[in-house]
This record gives sequence, structure tokens and C-alpha cells, in this order.
Amino acid sequence: MAQWLNATVSETIYWTSNLFSIKAKTGPLPFIAGQFVRLAVDGPQGRIQRAYSLVNPPSSEYQEFLVSTVADGLLSPLLQQLTPGDTLGISQPASGFFILDEVPDGDNLWLIATGTGIGPYLSMLATDEPYQRFAHIILVHSVSSAADLAYKELIEGFVAQHPGHLHYQPIVTREPHPGALQDRIPNLIVSHQLQQHCGQLLNPKSQVMLCGNPQMITDTKAVLESMGLTKNLRRTPGNITVEQYWK
Repeated sequence: MAQWLNATVSETIYWTSNLFSIKAKTGPLPFIAGQFVRLAVDGPQGRIQRAYSLVNPPSSEYQEFLVSTVADGLLSPLLQQLTPGDTLGISQPASGFFILDEVPDGDNLWLIATGTGIGPYLSMLATDEPYQRFAHIILVHSVSSAADLAYKELIEGFVAQHPGHLHYQPIVTREPHPGALQDRIPNLIVSHQLQQHCGQLLNPKSQVMLCGNPQMITDTKAVLESMGLTKNLRRTPGNITVEQYWK
């Protein structure tokens, strides 16, 4: 049964008016990069809770979450109203199997996300494990507008720390943006534009993690399967590891 920790909000970082990160100080919490907890806020109708992946590495004193505000959502508007000093409920222990421990070895590792689905990858990339296990790591982040490319400076810092090892490829679908591709992820894979821009093959020797919009996951998984990649399951290890992450 989940236990609840009352954390103190320390900061809210606004990327856009509807996209923000919330940080709460707890001291280090036991979790594996890629896992999620439930956040809770007491509202007029009682306690409201929902699952969010941790953005920070496990060693952090602060727990951080990337949130997209849903206008008619029950929790996200309340999270957006929190200010430093407010209390935020965080469930313990963390849960989930969208972790590198569940991913087989491969020639390269593709971390593909839409929107807030990039969160668990940032936690992974702040640890040593991906760099120790994979010769090449490709982080792909697709958003509608360039302003939604959250954590760009953090990601560029990861790339600078791991030159030639980590490649970051933004995708902005609704407007041109320097360095970004402009199409849906499945289309970019079919046309080989994504592979060419990233300088990496995408084949049955690759490992691919998909996190974000369910339609992106469904369509991208179908394209990958047509290329000979298979879904990764504990009983039958494959190439495609999936996290449904609709926030």
C-alpha cells in the first residue's frame, strides 16, 4: 500500500503559460530512473492524485516533475497554483518498469518522446547507466511549438559531457525551428530523415523506448515492427519498450 510523503514546494519553472516544472524538497528518495510516483493536492472535492514521472536523478534532494496544464483537468491546474512553501503529497514507493534495467543490450539506444514524455529520459540521462551500456544514445523530443522544448539547456549540458556518445534531436511539428525536424515521428522514420539527421541506424540491433502521446506510440511501434523490431517483454525480450504517458 502506498505511503504519502508531505513535500514542500521549492520552485515552479515556467517554460510556457501551460507547461511548467514543479520542484519539491524531500531529501533523496529511493527510486530507479524512469519510475513514477503519484502527486496529490487537497482540493475542494477532496484529495486529487495522479501519476507523474520523476525528472531528477535518484541522488537529488529535490523531486522534480514536468507538467502540462489541462484546462479541464482535475490536478494539473491545482499544481500550477502551488507556490513555494505549499505542501505537495508524493506517494512512496515509486513504481513502474519503464527503466533501463528492463531494456536488453543493443548497438544503440533511441529515447523517443513527445511533450512531457521526455521527463523519465532526463532522469536516466543524469545517471551513468545509459552511457556505460550503449555506445550511442539518441534523444528525440517532438513538440508542437519550439517554446515547448523544455530542459534544452540541461540536455545540451548532457551532450557536452558525452560528446559523440549522446545525440539530441528536437522535432517541432507546427513551425520551423533551427536544428529541428518538422514532421511526425513515424513519418520521419519511414523516410529515414530521423536516422540520417541523427547519424544512427534504426534496426533490429537497436533498442527503442517510446514515451508520450498514445497515438505516436501506436503509430511508431507499427512502423518499427514493419522494420523487424519487436515489442520488449520480460518473457520475450525485444527492441521496443513503451510507456503510455498522457498528461
